Amino acid sequence: MITEEELDRYRVEGTPLRVVRDNMEVNDVFGIVVAWDAESVVIRKRNRRVVKLSRGYVYEPVGAPRSEV
Repeated sequence: MITEEELDRYRVEGTPLRVVRDNMEVNDVFGIVVAWDAESVVIRKRNRRVVKLSRGYVYEPVGAPRSEV
């Protein structure tokens, strides 16, 4: 689970993230952190739509190599 400090740093810096939800790369979500609570994170995608995702997923900067789940 991603920590409050990591989420806050990503939000303040505007770091583009990749959210790895499963082993299929096509299912990754790309965007920036907008808000979060105890169970979920709100991500703004490139097309300006927002999605609410579980904090249990893997959140990593786009420039980093993709993690396997």
